[in-house]
Amino acid sequence: MQAMNQSDLSTILDIVDRFASDPTRLMDIVLAVQRRFGHVSDEAIDAIATGVGKHRVEIEQMVTFYAFFDRKPRGRCRIRLSRTPISGLKGAQEVASAFMDALAIGMGGTTADGEFSLDWTSDIGMADQEPAALIDMRMLTCLTPADVPLILRALRLQMHATPLANGAAQLPNESVRSSVVQAGPILSGAVSGDAAIKAALKLTPDQVIEAITTSKLRGRGGAGFPTGMKWRETRKAGGSEHYVVCNADEGEPGTFKDRALLTDFAELVFDGMTIAGYAIGARHGILYLRGEYTYLWRSLEDKLAARRGAGLLGTCIGAQSGFDFDIRIQLGAGAYICGEESALLESLEGKRGTPRERPPFPTEHGYLKQPTVIDNVETFACATRVVERGASWFLGFGTRQSTGTKLMSVSGDCPNPGVYEVPFGLTINELLDLVGATEVGYVQMSGPSGEAVAPKDFGRTIAYEDVSTGGSTMIFGKHRDVLDVALQFIRFFVDESCGWCTPCRVGTTLLEREMEKIVAGRATQSDLRAIGSLANTVARMSRCGLGQTAPNPILTTMRDFPEMYEARLRPEVFMPSVDLRDALRDAIDVQGREPVAPAN
Repeated sequence: MQAMNQSDLSTILDIVDRFASDPTRLMDIVLAVQRRFGHVSDEAIDAIATGVGKHRVEIEQMVTFYAFFDRKPRGRCRIRLSRTPISGLKGAQEVASAFMDALAIGMGGTTADGEFSLDWTSDIGMADQEPAALIDMRMLTCLTPADVPLILRALRLQMHATPLANGAAQLPNESVRSSVVQAGPILSGAVSGDAAIKAALKLTPDQVIEAITTSKLRGRGGAGFPTGMKWRETRKAGGSEHYVVCNADEGEPGTFKDRALLTDFAELVFDGMTIAGYAIGARHGILYLRGEYTYLWRSLEDKLAARRGAGLLGTCIGAQSGFDFDIRIQLGAGAYICGEESALLESLEGKRGTPRERPPFPTEHGYLKQPTVIDNVETFACATRVVERGASWFLGFGTRQSTGTKLMSVSGDCPNPGVYEVPFGLTINELLDLVGATEVGYVQMSGPSGEAVAPKDFGRTIAYEDVSTGGSTMIFGKHRDVLDVALQFIRFFVDESCGWCTPCRVGTTLLEREMEKIVAGRATQSDLRAIGSLANTVARMSRCGLGQTAPNPILTTMRDFPEMYEARLRPEVFMPSVDLRDALRDAIDVQGREPVAPAN
């Protein structure tokens, strides 16, 4: 590899200086280096380490953690195709084959001229518009094999004219349509102006928190923690600063409602963050935006700039002396685990996104060890409406334990995928009727970490007291293979495990192997008992929510579809974990003959 020259080193040091040599801005520094050079070399790591005053091993650990950072040069143009059960049923493999044929490379390969690299990537938040791809962090949707030559031709023209950038000419299929199919009370009405901020400033901070508490608003990320309680605990916690963090790292496969909010209703989110800042006494807000949504970054920055110009961010917001609050956007770099709030905080501080031990909780020991409110995009949007329209208004929707509405990301085998705002208490059957789904085999609620719901349970309600969900709703027809989908979900968790704890790191890999054996029809009843026991062990012993929920695709399908497992089992005899003929296939092909059976 060619050594970095002095000019390149100076460029890196300039990037470090741009962020004031602040080690907590390491994510921004490395993102900038990756964009400029296409990878983060040993020399770059040394320069960054020197610039921010850290040991190089700390920088290397961080760089190697995130999927969108490369340690070695790859293609000048990076093509990442979304690989999920939904993209698969919509034709992603056919699109991948078209790219491989056109570029004469396999998945994970780079063309001989160094211009293109082709890879699979995890869910990129486009389940309603699959097959989808990230090409140099530009979003392409609704792809077909016929689109591939046009895309590659446009890319070649751009590469040989000007460097690829967000300002480059639009590529074929480089568009994301509006995902909102049905708006409810949260998404209806004005989404800009100063009405919500004015309503908040008519109240004291404690009264704002009381309104949120009275509304019984619960976190919309899936866990459902009472929002008012979280804000109150943060407000009363001691600290030199208080922070508001918006979790926009929407990585759960099948979820895209936060993307829709940030596209069409960003003002509701920014209002909610600002109101939270007023309530807890914070001056700083951070929106952690998943790297896959980089294409939204410029429009969100423009909205923040407009808010500053209108006096809705900055100093003396709403002409109220002492109310100073501003928001910055932090881009992620491809790590599902950073959707977990403590891992997100580690990432914000320029580290690996490894979950923290708790307690202490973020409300007292969060960003930079200061009291921090962390809520997701939808929660802040709901908080805006509660303050603007009143707690009693919000209580008029939903159930006693689950007030308000829920944004549902619906995808899969249905004619009308998209975002639906529905009141809590709606049954799964009613949701399926709403989206026009028929001949449904099962519904995966709340993504792979949620549960597979069989038709016998479609009468259950969408609410914290019954089927709790973060919003992901994947519909699979009766002709889909339940066990193959479960295997794909397990592989997702294997890829996304942070590797910190053994139950998750090793356990998910063992679950994958056992599930492969079952799907291939090589398992016995003993194997079925073993995988059930292992799944429960991983769920009980893992350190964080990823490992604790990773076995759910197996546990919930074993519960609701036992007959499908039974149908794949072999008689209770010794069964090898590998097929010997498959294992020897390369040798058989090289020798040009089949193995000879031993004589009796």
